Amino acid sequence: MQTIYYAAATLDGFIATEDDSLEWLFCLGTLNDSSYPEFIAGVGALAMGSATYEWMLGNADKVAAETGSAWPYSQPAWIFSTRKLPAIAGADIRVVSGDVRNVHAEMRAAAGTKNLWIVGGGDLAGQFHDCGLLDRLIIQIGSCTLGTGKPLLPRRLLGPALRLESVRQMGSGMAELRYEVRKP
Repeated sequence: MQTIYYAAATLDGFIATEDDSLEWLFCLGTLNDSSYPEFIAGVGALAMGSATYEWMLGNADKVAAETGSAWPYSQPAWIFSTRKLPAIAGADIRVVSGDVRNVHAEMRAAAGTKNLWIVGGGDLAGQFHDCGLLDRLIIQIGSCTLGTGKPLLPRRLLGPALRLESVRQMGSGMAELRYEVRKP
């Protein structure tokens, strides 16, 4: 069981525009052309930031067109937010706030032998990293740039913090990088 930040980013390191749009991503390929089907099969629980959750709520039609469902996850999801957020009927969603360490054990227990997926955003993944709870990064880099936006991982990771494990081309518009997060 590992805690994994699995995300897509632009060539210049952004996961979304400044207004949280993911439109840049949809023209670069489909989920079935990526490692997503294999990855999600190994996921037992999700951690998601409120901006990502609200984007999914606001773009339910696009999500359903891409994945087949407005909420495409059967796994329990912890949504990190300081605000009250609407629930999704039939989804196992728990809105939490505060330090990620306070709920990590609960998420791991729910995941069982499967992985815990840090869906987004970058700051949430950074909080898991800061606490020594992040084990792996799987990042698809898209062949486009935004110039500004929400950064992939707004942290300074220098030296041997990450060990590149593999690089894979995905169609003509994406490359996937897999990193092990080295623990101090």
